[in-house]
Amino acid sequence: MGYAILKSIHLLGVVVWVGGMFFALACLRPAAAALEPSLRVGLMRDALGRFLDVVVVAAGLVLASGIWMMTSAAQVSMRAGIGFNMPVDWHVMVTLGVVMTAVFGYIRFAVFRQLERAAAARDWPAAAAALARIRALVLVNLALAVVIIVVTRLGSVA
Repeated sequence: MGYAILKSIHLLGVVVWVGGMFFALACLRPAAAALEPSLRVGLMRDALGRFLDVVVVAAGLVLASGIWMMTSAAQVSMRAGIGFNMPVDWHVMVTLGVVMTAVFGYIRFAVFRQLERAAAARDWPAAAAALARIRALVLVNLALAVVIIVVTRLGSVA
């Protein structure tokens, strides 16, 4: 039961994070493109600010639940006397998940702050440049998430 709860927390965190990235890229950004620069930057800054705050929590839950599940699986295997070899798909998930978290941290604590400063200064070209960097980095994270999902689904079938 405890493992199922942890896995649910893990998956819900992933859904929030990955779903939000897809929404921002495929829906919010194209819709905002029709707005005047000041309105577009304001909307994107406010929406991304809220989303990035949510992802801090979601990513924390994904990391914590993932570590807890791996630790639990290792402990059960060790207690059974069979040792623990982490599956390849778990290695991929952990490695790319850590990369995604680092990319997210860079977006949240570096590039988003550049966007906030540019918006406050009404420097629309600088704000647009920051938004373009955020978009590119979110695309990277979305691609990494797709790889994780495909690899872990294929690994669970084997």
